[in-house]
Amino acid sequence: MKYEYNDSRLGAILGLTSDFKKDEYRFSDISKTIKFLWNRNCDPVALLVDGMTVELLPNQLMTVTNLQHVSLEASELPLAAILFNREFYCIFDHDSEVSCNGILFFGTQDLPIVTISKDQLNKYNLLYDMFVEEFSTPDNIQGDMLQMLLKRMIILSTRLAKEQLIVKTLDNDQIDIIRKFNYLVDLHYKTRRRVSDYAEMLFKSPKTLSNLFSIYNQRSPQQIILDRIALESKRLMNYTDKQNQEIAFDLGFNDAAHFSRFFKKMTQMTPSEYRESLVLVA
Repeated sequence: MKYEYNDSRLGAILGLTSDFKKDEYRFSDISKTIKFLWNRNCDPVALLVDGMTVELLPNQLMTVTNLQHVSLEASELPLAAILFNREFYCIFDHDSEVSCNGILFFGTQDLPIVTISKDQLNKYNLLYDMFVEEFSTPDNIQGDMLQMLLKRMIILSTRLAKEQLIVKTLDNDQIDIIRKFNYLVDLHYKTRRRVSDYAEMLFKSPKTLSNLFSIYNQRSPQQIILDRIALESKRLMNYTDKQNQEIAFDLGFNDAAHFSRFFKKMTQMTPSEYRESLVLVA
């Protein structure tokens, strides 16, 4: 089962499928889409995200952005997916409505995986059925109706993510600072590498950020920034033909030697050794 809403005037796309592996390349364009991946099976589903094995248990869902590379080659079970691009619903412009950036999308923490509890499962299943019904009812307000359903999906999932992934002792203002920090790092990591840069944007002191993250996460704000640069380095080596000098330039390093020292410090391998490891795995 595959559905797609496409507004060619805006380039807007919203898609739904009960089997993302089968239908991934049947959508008109998913290169810049954000995705909800939902295991609606009774057994776990394994997939690769940026080369890392991830297991989704029954009634778990995760979100991935267009920056992440997803492979379902090893999976035999179907994985449901809802995907959309910025032209259909811009999570940046609407962040004040759904408060999802830095938690569900474009965060610097581990992959956001949420478990749909029994008391929430009926809501999600009903929402899924409403998507299917709306896709089957084309009219001049179909896009608006689908956008409302997507917004509902984002809000429900953000609430679950806050309950399950955020430390309970944090209040809403503290959660919002963490969320915005994660989002800002994902936006500016190529050009801003000091915690003080982000503290200034958040109107907080670097010490306040460090204290907050010591409660929330074992990694310091500075480590989060460096980890994000290292992750992008690996992505560029894995999924592009760019050489070290080009990658160094893309990530804001002065030269390839500086980049190589950074990469070795972060991964215990030189860029060349990392590339060789990719060949051996393949």
